[in-house]
Amino acid sequence: MVDTSDIQRPAKELVEGLSGIGSATAAGELARLGIRDPYIQGPVARTPGKSIVGPALTLQFMPKREDQYAVDEYADPEKQLHRHALYHTQPGDIIVVDARADMNSGVFGDMMMTFFMGQGGIGAIIDGCIRDYPKIVNDLDIGLWLRGTTPNFHTQTNIVPFAVNVPIACGDTLVMPGDIIVADDDGATVVPVSLAPELVEKAQTHAEWEEFSRMKLSQGGHLRKYYPLSEEGRAEYEAWKKEQGH
Repeated sequence: MVDTSDIQRPAKELVEGLSGIGSATAAGELARLGIRDPYIQGPVARTPGKSIVGPALTLQFMPKREDQYAVDEYADPEKQLHRHALYHTQPGDIIVVDARADMNSGVFGDMMMTFFMGQGGIGAIIDGCIRDYPKIVNDLDIGLWLRGTTPNFHTQTNIVPFAVNVPIACGDTLVMPGDIIVADDDGATVVPVSLAPELVEKAQTHAEWEEFSRMKLSQGGHLRKYYPLSEEGRAEYEAWKKEQGH
């Protein structure tokens, strides 16, 4: 009997507070909070325009060694840990997979992703590949950040699923189970839950002054004055905020 643990999910208000800020703002503000590089390098957006925020279920793959994994794909499905990772899915969850940047193994196919979406999953960040990509991207309403695609199944060549909901290195970035993922066309950013409240506050402030700066720059304002805000530009921004009733 395979037994895997669930994650501790962050408060919903933290996830909601981070929605709409974008991965670039999240990464920039996290750098100012001491997390130098929270960006998951490798997986790229495969569902243009999709933006998701949610807690991370994690799945770790390891190199295949036949004495440790001598089971074919369907001999005993309940031994397949990639299934157990998805068994924990709750609405709003994101599955994050360290597949070792392997380009020959399809971590999930359309049936697995259909189940994941049916349970409320909203996206997959995979440092590796999936199979059945055309069917998944055309038929399912989930976000995909991947290194690539392949027709091979998950244990066909070099790697095997090894652990569920443990710390992983996805794209050489540490992801703890339950971390908040902010992903969009720029890529995926990992937000430690402990820093999420401060990030929400800083990101909202950042979004407000960037809105003002963008407006001024589009009207011919100078970069020196409005990005970042100079003292003169900030005074204008504060006056604009009062006019807007902020």
